[in-house]
Amino acid sequence: MTTLLVIAKEPVPGRVKTRLAPPFTSEESAALAEAALADTLTAVARVPADRHVLVLDGKPGGWLPSGFDVVPQAVGGLDVRIAAAFAACDGPALLVGMDTPQVTPALLAPALCWETYDAWFGRAVDGGFWALGLAAPDPALLLGVPMSRPDTGSVQYERLRTAGLRIGTLPVLLDVDTAEDARVVAAETPGSRFAALHSALTAMRAGAGA
Repeated sequence: MTTLLVIAKEPVPGRVKTRLAPPFTSEESAALAEAALADTLTAVARVPADRHVLVLDGKPGGWLPSGFDVVPQAVGGLDVRIAAAFAACDGPALLVGMDTPQVTPALLAPALCWETYDAWFGRAVDGGFWALGLAAPDPALLLGVPMSRPDTGSVQYERLRTAGLRIGTLPVLLDVDTAEDARVVAAETPGSRFAALHSALTAMRAGAGA
């Protein structure tokens, strides 16, 4: 059974995307987080898999499309929470975060092919990673990896390599963490919810300053 996982926080003001403020308010930052999450879930839902699972810190809202099982995140650091998400899978699994609304089904689909690779890895520009796929999910491959650091991706990749896994690589993507990140990603994703909201908020801010 192949599982596609999205790990996310409920987009509540003050709890998500706090580095977007300023220039955005906490409410605007949460709205951008919601749009990014909705775009990500839409892309993931269009990729064929036996299960689509949202591993959520918080409660689901109207942004959740149909077809997803929702499970709560485990208690602990991010490494513990990701490891627990994989441990609950019965078979190959691919996990992505909520910070890359530029993901597309075409970008994700290769990472569900396991004939050549035992793992798939998508690095983020900030040194982390946005995607991790495991043919045989093993929590030990994640537990203890330091998260939210510039070397997180390198440490995680080395953990996979040391385990002797054949690793396929996905494109490097930019996480939306700062206002500049948001601007760049919005420009890369015309037609997305994220881009539309970013454009509207930017125009409103420019109008208010005129």
